[in-house]
Amino acid sequence: MPADHNEMPRRQLGTTGDTVSCIGMGGYHIALPSVEEALAIRLIRSALDRGITFLDNCWDYNEGNSEIRMGKALADGYRDRAFLMTKIDGRTKKAAALQIDESLARLRTDRIDLVQFHEIVRFDDPDRIFAEEGAIHAALEAKQAGKLRYIGFTGHKDPHIHLRMLEVAEQNGFHFDTAQMPVNVMDAHFRSFTRHVVPEMVRRGVGVLAMKSMGDGFILRSKAVTAIECLHFALHQPTSVVITGIDRLEVLDQAFAAARTFKPFTQQQLDVLLAKTKDAAARGKYEPFKTSSLFDSTAQHYDWLGQEPETLRSQLTQ
Repeated sequence: MPADHNEMPRRQLGTTGDTVSCIGMGGYHIALPSVEEALAIRLIRSALDRGITFLDNCWDYNEGNSEIRMGKALADGYRDRAFLMTKIDGRTKKAAALQIDESLARLRTDRIDLVQFHEIVRFDDPDRIFAEEGAIHAALEAKQAGKLRYIGFTGHKDPHIHLRMLEVAEQNGFHFDTAQMPVNVMDAHFRSFTRHVVPEMVRRGVGVLAMKSMGDGFILRSKAVTAIECLHFALHQPTSVVITGIDRLEVLDQAFAAARTFKPFTQQQLDVLLAKTKDAAARGKYEPFKTSSLFDSTAQHYDWLGQEPETLRSQLTQ
C-alpha cells in the first residue's frame, strides 16, 4: 500500500487506473439531525485537507440533504481534491436519469467520478437494471455525456445477489468498475461477502468498496472487538477503500489513526481476531442489514425504483 505525502495512504481503484484513499468518508452521517451543517462542512473539508480523497454519498440519503451539504463543502476549490461517488435507486432508464441529474445539481458539480446502483438487495434488481428500459442505459448515456466517469453497484443483503449482478452484467457485455459491500469481522462468519464475493471481484478487476466495517455500530455493541480492529480487518482485505461514517472530529481522527497504525495481519493474528467474533456472528445478530428490511430504504420507498417497463406491461395485457 503506497504512502501518499499526507496522512492517508492510497490504493488502486480496481482496474480504472485511479487511486483513492484507503479510507473513505461516508455520506449518510453528515446530514443526521445531530450534525449541524457547519460541522458537516468542517468534517468534509478537514478530511480532504488531511488526505482522504474518497467521498461517499447517495441520492436518497437524508432526503437529499447529504448531497446538498457535500456540495456546499466542495466549493472553494475542494471539488478538485475529491474522488466523488454517489448512488442512485432508479431501476428504469427514466428514473435513473432524473436521479443522476438531481445528484449533479445538489453536489454542485458537472461530473461525478463514480455513480453506483444502490441497494442491489433483490434477485430481480440485476435484471431490471439491464432490461431494455433499464437504468444501465441512463448511466451509459450520462457517462458518454461526461456527467460521470465510472459505474458500480452496492448491496448489503446477500453475497449471491452480488454474484448474480456480475453474471447479468457479463451476459450483457458490461464490466462494472466497482462494487460496494459489507466487509467486517462478523461478515466473515455469516453469509460472507468477504469470503464469496471479494475474491471474485479481485479476479475480475472490480474495485472493492468496503462498507459497514462496524456494522452501523452493531458490531461494537457485541464488545468482541474495537473500532480500530474493525477498520484494520477491512483494510487487511483486498479493498480499494474502506468507507466509514464520520459525524464527529474524534471519529475522523480515529479513521486516520487506523490508517496510520495498519499493518497486514499474520495468519495467526487473523485467526485470533476471527475467533473472537465467531460465536457472536453465527446468526447474523450484529448484521441486521442482512437479516431484516430495516436498512432497505427502497423497501419503504419502492417508487424510487421507477415504474415497471411499459414494454412488459403491454405484454402482460396481451
